[in-house]
Amino acid sequence: MSLSAAEVHKLKAAPAVEGVLPAILNRWSPRSYSDRPVSGADLSRVFEAARWAASSNNEQPWRWITARRGTPVHAQLASTLMGFNKDWATQAPVLILTLAHGAFSHNGTSNAWALYDLGAANALLCVQAAALGLGTHSMAGYDQKAARQALALPDDLLLGAVIALGYQGEPAALANDQLVARETAPRSRKPLGELVFSAWGQPAAL
Repeated sequence: MSLSAAEVHKLKAAPAVEGVLPAILNRWSPRSYSDRPVSGADLSRVFEAARWAASSNNEQPWRWITARRGTPVHAQLASTLMGFNKDWATQAPVLILTLAHGAFSHNGTSNAWALYDLGAANALLCVQAAALGLGTHSMAGYDQKAARQALALPDDLLLGAVIALGYQGEPAALANDQLVARETAPRSRKPLGELVFSAWGQPAAL
C-alpha cells in the first residue's frame, strides 16, 4: 500500500536541528503534484525571496521564465524535458526556466560567477516555497538547445535548471512504480564530517 502525500511529507522532513530554519528542514523535491493552482501572490513571494540573493558585484544576473500549466509556454517547456522528467514534471502547475546573463552589464566582460549566483537565488526561491507549503523540484534533465529555440532566448543567456513548483500530490498518481519508490524513499545526507574541513581531509571541529 502506497504512503499518502501527508505521510511522505513527514517522512522526507530532515531531523530537527536547533536553530536551523524549519523551511530548510522541510524542503524536499516531490515528483507528484496536485491540480491545485498556485496563486499569483505566492509566486510573487517566491521570486521576491529569490531576488534578494547575494551576487557578484551586485549584478543580479538571474532571470526566470515562469509558465503555468495550460499555457503555450508551459507546453513548450514541458516538451523539452527528458527521461523520467517527462513522466511526472509535465503535471506540475508551474514550470520555471532559470537563466542568467553571462556578462557584466557595466563593461560586457564575462561573469564567471553568473551560474553560481543563479543557484544561490534559486535556493532562496525553493526555501521560500517550502515556507509557503509549496514543493519544488529542480531538474537538469531537459534539452537546453530545444528550450533556447522554443522560447527564442538570446545567445548571451546561460541556462540553469528547470524548476517544477506546486502543491504536493499523492504518490500513487505517479506514472510507474519506480517513480513511486523514489517519491516514498527516505532522504539522506552525508555527515558534516565528510563535508566541512579545517584543512583538506581533516574534518573541522564544529
